[in-house]
Amino acid sequence: MNQVKEHMEVIGADGAHVGTVDKVEGNRIKLTKADSGQGSHKGHHHFIDMSLVAEVEGQKVRLSANADVAVTMEQEKA
Repeated sequence: MNQVKEHMEVIGADGAHVGTVDKVEGNRIKLTKADSGQGSHKGHHHFIDMSLVAEVEGQKVRLSANADVAVTMEQEKA
């Protein structure tokens, strides 16, 4: 998915905001710290696996899962 670029908005299949692309690392999208995670996870980089990307529409990365499901699949940086 070489179409995924920095500062693109990541949205769920339902159109809800998930985060903002910081950069792509390997097969994962790294979300910006400021726009990543909730509660105790807030302020940490989170990653979305590229396998969840359904398509890139302009400046938006649409996932194949709804936003509420996608955030449960986020991977915190190890």
